[in-house]
Amino acid sequence: MNATAPFAKGSTTCASAWTVSTIARIAGKPAKSPSPAAVAIELHSFRLLLDADVRLAAAVGGAARYLADSAGMETEASSQLQSSVVAACREAFEDLTGDAPHLSVTLTRFTDRIEVAVSHRGGTLPAVGLDTIAGFAGRVAGSGISSGVFGGIDRVQFETRGGEAVTRLTKYIGEVTPRI
Repeated sequence: MNATAPFAKGSTTCASAWTVSTIARIAGKPAKSPSPAAVAIELHSFRLLLDADVRLAAAVGGAARYLADSAGMETEASSQLQSSVVAACREAFEDLTGDAPHLSVTLTRFTDRIEVAVSHRGGTLPAVGLDTIAGFAGRVAGSGISSGVFGGIDRVQFETRGGEAVTRLTKYIGEVTPRI
């Protein structure tokens, strides 16, 4: 038994081309189906909603480290960022209340930086304590105050929006940190 179709015998060439859509006969009528849209293969931003659990803080730190590693940061810088994010989440857990029991963390990777926004509802205080931010600001100003857990962060910003306290931790990718 020969399994080769009579019209295919001797044919050795084939060709293909990308098209915007595919047309196929279905039940005697042509049906047109658009090709799938191209999507980005790399996630640049994601948001997590957490309960006050230290294990979840560690998971957020791991996600921040993944972003740092995928951005090409050195191991030391990635580790410091991870530790800083875990510490910020753990400290923010202390400000959660029964009325607002969740912490929102948004991790975003830009071309020049990684931002971690830690926010919670019902407060007008930063998600990270003012004493911690003041210690960070003192180190930046050159007063010699140690930043403690925020050695892996280049900038700390705080704002309130509609009853929500947002603390943004920024780590710049590369050697140059922009001046304010």
